[in-house]
Amino acid sequence: MSRKALATLAGLLTLAASACSSSSGKSDGPVELSYMMWVESQVPAYKQCADAFTKKNPNITVKLSSVAWAQYWQNLTTQVVSGTAPDVFRDSVAYYPQFAKNNQLLDISEFVARDKVDLGQYQKGLADIWVRDGKRYGLPLDWDTIGVFYNKDQVKKAGLDPASFGSWTWNPQDGGTFEKAIAALTVDAEGRRGTDPAFDKEHVAVYGIAPDYNTGALGQTGWAGFAAGNGFKYLDKNPFGSKYFYDDPKLAETIDWFASLIKKGYAPPYDKQSALGGDAVLQSGKTAMVMAGSWMAKPYLDNKTLDLAVAPLPEGPQGRRSPINGVSDAIYAGTKHKEEAWQWVRFVGSSECQDLVAATTEVLPAITTASDKALAAHKAAGRDVQPFVDEAKAAGGTFLLPVTDNADKINEIMDAAISSVLLGTADSKTALPAANSQVNALFQ
Repeated sequence: MSRKALATLAGLLTLAASACSSSSGKSDGPVELSYMMWVESQVPAYKQCADAFTKKNPNITVKLSSVAWAQYWQNLTTQVVSGTAPDVFRDSVAYYPQFAKNNQLLDISEFVARDKVDLGQYQKGLADIWVRDGKRYGLPLDWDTIGVFYNKDQVKKAGLDPASFGSWTWNPQDGGTFEKAIAALTVDAEGRRGTDPAFDKEHVAVYGIAPDYNTGALGQTGWAGFAAGNGFKYLDKNPFGSKYFYDDPKLAETIDWFASLIKKGYAPPYDKQSALGGDAVLQSGKTAMVMAGSWMAKPYLDNKTLDLAVAPLPEGPQGRRSPINGVSDAIYAGTKHKEEAWQWVRFVGSSECQDLVAATTEVLPAITTASDKALAAHKAAGRDVQPFVDEAKAAGGTFLLPVTDNADKINEIMDAAISSVLLGTADSKTALPAANSQVNALFQ
């Protein structure tokens, strides 16, 4: 079935489902809401919220389920078309534009206004993501920034002072003090470091860094912060711009620098690591550093095998910049329990729930006061996650990832182009502008 036919069918099914519900969307008897998310480790935290919610609303129970990321979206896409989607589900900026465009999400604007939800309580910018054409499709749940996790033992062996990592610098010409640290942390099979003229880049035992090569058109845990710190911006406006700038030489310089790390032997070859991911290389002890989001703070800093710590991204020519991202809960437009679903979404988006989540340290909640409580809970558990918070609080320290139509096609186009540069089969100054033309053609 074509994409257009699927969208038409989805709209008809949504209308039919809506017609079956009461005009207010509120049920008279007990209601069980189905609620789906994709991070299994977060289920206990939100189960606490569900229990607290039901205590306040005895006629409403919430049935939680979790499905792994890749299968989650495959399942959900089928469910919204067939009319069997959960009442409420965890949503991502990468997928919500298409759902909203197809009228598969409930506009909660009137609920937000009616119940006087304070949108100013959330981390700056996060509430704006979930608005399209004046309609609101979610409330922020959490946020994340990107940092550099490093192996403390390997840093010590290299003679580096981790205290200096808070002020390291980067530029696309020589990599700044950040590349110097990467070189010092790289070790060949004979024990020579990347700073040694005799270093053998063909036989590397430990790489200084294992970048995430599977970051597609966004580069979230890879090139994004570096490109932004070099002056790159994705598109003309965000959210829902229609002109992309992947042809910007500032991006080409950034991708070329990542490719240079591979050529110098400081980072694993693309064709050997891309299928594994940087995490597998880190866990095996084959790299000293990886870049990852704040959602990895708990599993990495509690690691029993590796002694890890986190530092901020390096400061680029135009400052230290980290992408900031977050998720929300969406209400399926065809739910028969609109009012009850809204009450749950409002509760999860409130400090009452987000304070409970903060105590578990699974995420950094979107409400700033709850986020501060999560930071305190991390400290109490012996985890230093301050770099993530400092990036978020710095003036101009963060930028939003693109919220856009055609996200799947853009990702496919740009992933292929950037991968070809990292593989060494294409030149960035040719591949990226050509890909950018294809991207912009999607909006014509």
